[in-house]
Amino acid sequence: MVDPEAQPQIHPPKTWATGVPAIASSFKQGLEQMGAARTARTFLKLNQDKGFDCPSCAWPDPDPEDRHTAEFCESGAKAVAWEATTRRVDRAFFARHPIAALHAQSEWWLGQQGRLTEPMYKPEGGTHYEPVSWDEANAIITRHLRALPSPDDAAFYTSGRTSNEAAFLYQLMVRAYGTNNLPDCSNMCHESSGHAMSEQIGIGKGAVTLNSLEQAELIVICGQNPGTNAPRMLTHLENAKKNGATIVAVNPLPEAALIRFRNPQNVKGILGTGTAMADDFLQIRLGGDHALFRAIAHLLLQAEDANPGSVVDHDFVQERTTGYAAYKASLATLDWEQTERATGLAREDIESLAERFMASRATVICWAMGLTQHQHAVATIQEVTNVLLLQGNIGKPGAGPCPVRGHSNVQGDRTMGIWEQMPPEFLDKLAKEFAFVPPREHGLDAVGVVRRLREKSLRVFFGMGGNFAMATPDTPVVHAGLAACDLTVHVSTKLNRSHTVTGREALILPALGRTDRDETPRGLQAVSVEDSQSQVHLSAGSLTPPSEHCHSEVRIVADLARQLVPDVGQIPWATFAEDNDAVRDRIADVVKGFDDFNTRVREPGGFLLPHKPRDSREFDTKDGRAQLVVNPVQVLEVPEGRLLLQTIRSHDQFNTTVYGHDDRYRGVHGGRRVVLVNPTDLHRMGLHQGDLVTIVSEYDGTERRAEQFRVIAYPTAPGCAAAYYPETNVLMATDHVAEKSNTPVAKSLVIRLEKA
Repeated sequence: MVDPEAQPQIHPPKTWATGVPAIASSFKQGLEQMGAARTARTFLKLNQDKGFDCPSCAWPDPDPEDRHTAEFCESGAKAVAWEATTRRVDRAFFARHPIAALHAQSEWWLGQQGRLTEPMYKPEGGTHYEPVSWDEANAIITRHLRALPSPDDAAFYTSGRTSNEAAFLYQLMVRAYGTNNLPDCSNMCHESSGHAMSEQIGIGKGAVTLNSLEQAELIVICGQNPGTNAPRMLTHLENAKKNGATIVAVNPLPEAALIRFRNPQNVKGILGTGTAMADDFLQIRLGGDHALFRAIAHLLLQAEDANPGSVVDHDFVQERTTGYAAYKASLATLDWEQTERATGLAREDIESLAERFMASRATVICWAMGLTQHQHAVATIQEVTNVLLLQGNIGKPGAGPCPVRGHSNVQGDRTMGIWEQMPPEFLDKLAKEFAFVPPREHGLDAVGVVRRLREKSLRVFFGMGGNFAMATPDTPVVHAGLAACDLTVHVSTKLNRSHTVTGREALILPALGRTDRDETPRGLQAVSVEDSQSQVHLSAGSLTPPSEHCHSEVRIVADLARQLVPDVGQIPWATFAEDNDAVRDRIADVVKGFDDFNTRVREPGGFLLPHKPRDSREFDTKDGRAQLVVNPVQVLEVPEGRLLLQTIRSHDQFNTTVYGHDDRYRGVHGGRRVVLVNPTDLHRMGLHQGDLVTIVSEYDGTERRAEQFRVIAYPTAPGCAAAYYPETNVLMATDHVAEKSNTPVAKSLVIRLEKA
């Protein structure tokens, strides 16, 4: 199989998204990977009430009666085709391909080879993976883990695709083993959102349902590209527009989906011009969102002073919040020169947006990685929440904070206990339910693991899904640290880079995917997931598994735990391995909001978890009130000749999974090693379209380099640039993290471009 990446072909960016090309792309992917019959059978089950949940994004589904026959998007179709492929990676494949040869291949090539079919083991000194039984694999893991001086010398990573049931058992096994080293992908994406909102409103989850979103009068979308990252969101934004909503996009890059949407599920979207989306586009400078929302708040308070009772919801503020006086005093004056420098926006554009806030009686603010992956991300999100609180925009229809999460169950994994610092209340319930003493000392998050890898002091790395070797910052450091481990273990459906960066010994354990049928002696099994708006529902695959040796993640964890921690507490691992209902019964006893789990999750569409701010305007904070907080604005200063870089996804990828080499909406075809730069900046630096450059990041006196990138003149914000990850994760520094949340900084890297 030939990797098609070469010098990319560049076309003007699109000014609309989806439509017929998305339909064609979806079925092209399906036919190439699955064939016609399997494609039709699989797509018809995708996101249906009795089918399986999309393994891609966490955007919620409509109520069952409102779902379209094709309740999926192009990104979801790609994810499903990638997982449900008929291609197979078996023992003969590994015999033909040394690990070193696999490491030389691209992310795309590795993912294209097919589904893993049996456990594979690399012995110390080995050059190839070789087949091993499940019992032998578990014995190897147990031998290594029991030999460690401390359980804290191992780390147990979790991908956001892991189901609720598997995540609950995974954290239970790890805590029974004796550590809280439970890093997950949330550490690298919405950790800043969770930290910020937990301090302010007492919960780190969004407070907006689908129905509520469609009732909004104003929707502000910041640092998010729904056309690629959550395309089904566009249908609900279109519905909101039909209901009279105003949409404002705030982003350094113009994104096609927020210009015009051609809904492929109706005639207007296929044959007509579609729906114009954003009424305004504020092309903000990277990292300027905090200054923008401080300015919005200043203007709201200024207008309130001029006309008391016209802007601020004083009843809500007085009865439900703390900190209003101090917050208002901090905004008595505003440094407009600093604000314009930080945001790159003209004052009149900011004032225009503030007027939209004043006119709206119900406002939703959505955001994603464009806000969460900055050094001052927590402060930025708290400023967003401040603005919402001033006008009482929480706990009522059409209003609230709406962080748009990525991985399909990243929110559910956290709910199930995948967190290195779970609160004492959860650990107390776990101890009571299973009669053991969980560790209380906080464990390692993702950056903490990278730091241990940098020190080469981590002995065992266990990955439940994901691609840790490429998802994290400081790529060479991570690779060297993994290679220094005694054992690396990856539970996976397909090959990725992490399988080629091995410890002295290594295991690959093949898992069932969301599309696969899971049948045990207890009958057909289903798993559950929690979407980004706190709806929990079942997911049941129907395809024949790639091999009889592929096990569910639930069984993988339970079978390992039977060997690793057989005598810890009173935990029925053997029952759990065969019966997901038994797992859910115990979740109901431990996790708040999951009472009568097995009954409620079988209701059409599942059930909505409680959320006090959304449901009753109550807040689990230190004083039972929402907190208005003051965070001084930080302006990112960039030396002469430098740019601010943000890492982004292409339209042909999901996180580190690369489906192809095109970014259709941005006009990039046939390549990924490109850097998008404003034409004015290119001229200033003496560079031209197509020049080959090395991207050099500068942090704390250290340079990091990403070579062989093509320059593309692109209408990004002046002074800003963009390039695809994971190729540019090499430019991120381990210690360059968001304050308070410890999320790696990926959206405001100071770089220079060196012509090759």
